[in-house]
Amino acid sequence: MFKQREVTKRIGFKLTAAVGLMTLLTIGVFAYFNIRSHNDSLLAEVERHASQLSDAVRSATEYDMLHNQREVVHESIKRMGRQPSIQRIRVMNKAGRVIYSSEAAEIGQMVDKNGESCYKCHSAGRPLERLEMTDRTRVFRLRSGGPRALAIINPIYNQQSCWTAACHAHSRSQTVLGVLDVTLTLAEVDKDIRRGETEMAVFALVAALSLSVIVAFFVRRWVDKPVEELLAATRHVAGGDLNYMIAEKRDDELGMLARSFNNMTQKLSDARLQLFQSDKMASLGRLAAGVAHEINNPLTGVLTYSSFLLKRTQNQPEIQEDLKVIVRETIRSREIVKSLLDFARQSVPKKTEVDMNQVVARALVVIENELGLKNVKVEKKLDPKAPKATADANQLQQVVINLVVNAADAMAPKGGTVTITTSALNLSPVGTTQIKNAVCPKRHSLIDNEVRIDGKPSVRLKARSEGNEGFVYLNPMYGMDGHHPGISYDVEKGVQFVCPECSTSLLVEGRSCPKCRAPLYAFEVPSKGFVEGCARKECSWQRWEAVDATGQREFVELSVRDTGCGIPKDLRAKIFEPFYSTKGQKGTGLGLSVLWGIVDNHNGTISVDSEVGVGTTFTVRIPSKA
Repeated sequence: MFKQREVTKRIGFKLTAAVGLMTLLTIGVFAYFNIRSHNDSLLAEVERHASQLSDAVRSATEYDMLHNQREVVHESIKRMGRQPSIQRIRVMNKAGRVIYSSEAAEIGQMVDKNGESCYKCHSAGRPLERLEMTDRTRVFRLRSGGPRALAIINPIYNQQSCWTAACHAHSRSQTVLGVLDVTLTLAEVDKDIRRGETEMAVFALVAALSLSVIVAFFVRRWVDKPVEELLAATRHVAGGDLNYMIAEKRDDELGMLARSFNNMTQKLSDARLQLFQSDKMASLGRLAAGVAHEINNPLTGVLTYSSFLLKRTQNQPEIQEDLKVIVRETIRSREIVKSLLDFARQSVPKKTEVDMNQVVARALVVIENELGLKNVKVEKKLDPKAPKATADANQLQQVVINLVVNAADAMAPKGGTVTITTSALNLSPVGTTQIKNAVCPKRHSLIDNEVRIDGKPSVRLKARSEGNEGFVYLNPMYGMDGHHPGISYDVEKGVQFVCPECSTSLLVEGRSCPKCRAPLYAFEVPSKGFVEGCARKECSWQRWEAVDATGQREFVELSVRDTGCGIPKDLRAKIFEPFYSTKGQKGTGLGLSVLWGIVDNHNGTISVDSEVGVGTTFTVRIPSKA
């Protein structure tokens, strides 16, 4: 009973039942009018046959009546009355007395002038001389429950042959001499009608059932199964499985719903991951605060005693060098703890002019022994003319140490060569400047932290084209890549770019792309002017006047290349995410994310180029001026 109730509540069952009922109703109405028309046709045919039969009876008896041969007339009427289709034949005079009849018992009896056979003629109080064909027939039952009968009356008019006959039975002034009444049985006709009604009813039921089965098949295929998949997917999502995906096999509304559902679950999964990571970052902040309090005290003691020993061993150069390393690294340890806390709190680095070559040298001294144990050789290609960077020296040293240690780990256990290069670069803002903030005219943020391109938050716009709408994600690096559309559109057929929050148009009126003549979009970067770009997804044209006006900028570039195992392409976009590690349980997943935060706070860039089995190169670019 429970399953039956569940079935009756389904959309497919309701649709099938509705179609079946509508089909049955439609065919029923059609059948009603069809059977009615069929009945009328049969009765009309019987009436025509009855009229012809009545004329034939009158013609057959006319001669005998003119010669007053009553016995012959009686015999003729009785003989014709025995025909299977004829139920009764009788002749009545103008007074209503039965003169002749196929049933002898009726002869001599008076008929009721108000009855069915006489009403039409006598309804006006006197006999009508002329009677229309439609009024000459009647359908009735001779006895209750018996078969129907059709009777036709045929008036016998006074003609010249009548008043000139030898019998002179009627005067010339009489118009109607009597009536010939022929009654036919409709048993066969009723049988045909019932058969037709039965066949039509069976046809209606079979047609309704057949159409319902066909509709049920397609409803099951096109509606029930997709809806069941959606229900199953919602149950999985409700159970916490946000990785469950629906197969996107259709292009109709249910297919769009499946794609929207998958997109929704993906965003929920990303949001849950971000929330989880946010919780971990909050925990990291609390941990960093505790670490800073618990470790800084013993580090202060180490720093105090090592500084005191450094003063007492001025005459011992070898011990002095070791103590200097202890002092320097103790200070750096305190800065690392502070940097961890700063990373959790997103604090601003303390920037001064820093020589990148000296930062590299100090970093290598710290990890020299570790590199030796791992059979790692360091090859330095430091440009003495490299400009000084405006940066926090301790944070840059941390960047170098982490990159070199990661390179050494990638080459373990066989070891290899790490090549460190510094150089000077003069770069255009195109491809080197990141759009970190973007707003619509109503100041809604367009930055999407969920969808990242090359590890950076994208710029999200909503696109509308040909009745469809979706999102377009722009590369946050100025002038790079172009679009990453989440919707297919053709600018030739018309497209609109609007704010995802308020739907304010982002298209530039009256202007077009100088390269391909397509429409332009524009958004504001607060305090840094407007960014314009081409709406055509194949075109990467952009213009940022405020940044272009600054011209080329000088950078110091640090490159760390190893000969290790390499990083697969599908993992490169994730390596800078917090707590993501390619080292399994050996890594914390925090190293590269810390480096990313440091470089980003210096308005620099960090990129990776890797080939599996060949090696990896990390490139850091820091502007020489803030």
